[in-house]
Order: sequence, then structure tokens, then C-alpha cells
Amino acid sequence: MIDINGVTKRFEKTVALDSMELHIGEGTVLGLVGSNGGGKSTLLRLLAGVYRCDGGEVLIDGESVSDNPNAKGKCFYIPDFPFFYSYSTLENTAALYRRLYPNWSDDTYESCCTRFPIDRKQRIMTMSKGMQRQAALIIALSTCPRFLFLDEIFDGLDPVIRLVLKQILMDRVASENMTVVIASHNLRELEDVCDRVCLIHHGKALLDRSLDALRQDYGKVQIGFTEPPADGFLKTLPVVACMRNGNVFNLTLKGSEEEYMPILSALEPAFLSAMPLTLEEVFISEMEAAGYDTNNIR
Repeated sequence: MIDINGVTKRFEKTVALDSMELHIGEGTVLGLVGSNGGGKSTLLRLLAGVYRCDGGEVLIDGESVSDNPNAKGKCFYIPDFPFFYSYSTLENTAALYRRLYPNWSDDTYESCCTRFPIDRKQRIMTMSKGMQRQAALIIALSTCPRFLFLDEIFDGLDPVIRLVLKQILMDRVASENMTVVIASHNLRELEDVCDRVCLIHHGKALLDRSLDALRQDYGKVQIGFTEPPADGFLKTLPVVACMRNGNVFNLTLKGSEEEYMPILSALEPAFLSAMPLTLEEVFISEMEAAGYDTNNIR
């Protein structure tokens, strides 16, 4: 269990996190999404004990993570740019972490080396960005963490390796009740693995919901008319986004289909169809509601 209780983090005059409250249960895969500079990476560093809170507290299984080897031993954090020494290879890095982490598993290490096929003796700094991430993942998974924190982990991974990673994460969550927190702008990848999403903006959590609940809160429909519809027909609907092409409208609406579909059907359209809503569309809708002007982005 992770408890983030009123956490504030400042960097000089910049408030990166502002009295944030968030609670993450065991076996959860939580996706952190939000605007650039919203506080996602800062939160991961606080969870891992890299940063200290300026206010509030972060608890791992009821213990403060700050200066606490017991709590930190349960966690592993892979930053956006994993750090390796110039002489580091996968083999000598594994030898180091084998001594540092009490739950290190040689069996897991061998299995991960098979699934992420990289040269164990090559200097990691000479590898591509994607291969460096794979090296970090092998080490992280071999420590058998109960809490895994990942920052933009899909960046640089090819489609096959992304699929392998998602399968491993889902297997570990199911078999070992591992808790995973992933900060990413790749919302499509998060949809495959996350069961909850937290939207962070200006250091605050705008929402913290399960994906299923989010999809119930929003809907998307395509509606078309043979003749131009009456002016203002959208005013009777909970529309949060609209794209028009002639007499065809793609609408993102807040609420359930049971609420808005009868209203749309009463307009006697030429066709009306409900469509699947993506996490990206939910994200844009919520950011617009928070005052993020997506229409004027250049």
C-alpha cells in the first residue's frame, strides 16, 4: 500500500506538487498522465525516496520511504534516463544489485536475459536508448520489487519488446501482487496495462479513477444528418468536444449512453453510432475542463 498524504515539493519558487493526496493499493497498475511539468516525475522520485517531501509524507506499507532501507528495498525506480557508469555491463551491474537487494532472484535474472536479448558483457553506455532501457528492466525485475516505478518506460522500445514488457508486468501483478506506477505520455500503451489512471496538472491530482469508470463517465458518438441540423441542437447535450465534417458530427459527451442516446435519437438522424473512447480523448477532455487550451496549441 502506498499512501501519499498531503505531499508538497518545491524547487525554489516552483511548486512541483501541491498538497497531493493519493492512495495506491497492492496489485494496482496506476498510470500517471498529465501536462509537461505537471509533477509526474517528481512524484515518482518521491515514491522512490530520491527526493524528500517539503510537506506531507510518503508511506510504503505504513513506513516513511525517506532514509529507510527497509522501505526502499521493496521498491525499484527506473527514471526517464537510466543511469549507468561508463564501465557498466549487465553482468557487473547484476553483481552489484545482487548484493544490494535482499529479494534478488538469479532465476528471474536468467529468465529476463532470455526475454530481453542483449549482450551481457557489452558496456551499457554504448547501447541504443532502447537497449539501455531493457538493461534497466532486467535489473529492476530481478530485484523482485513489490513496488515498481517507471518513468516513460515505453520510450525507445520497439513494438515486440513493448509487448514483452506488458506481458511480464501483467504476469507479475497477477502472480505476486506487485504494484506498478507508470508515468507516460504514451496513453495508448497505458490502456493495455493500467487499471487506474491519475491525471496530474499543476501539482494536483485532477482525477484518480479506474479505466472502466472513466469510460462510463464519457462516451463518443458519430451522428449524421441528411439536412443541416437546427442551430443550437448541441446545447441540449453534455458535449465536451465536437468535430464537424459537413452534416456529420463526432461528439465526445459526458455521461452514460442511457442519458444522451435517447436525446440524439429524437433528432431523427440519418445515422447514429456509439464509438469506443480512447484514454487520450478522456485526457484531452479533462485537460480542457481544467483550463488547458488545446485549441490554441501551436
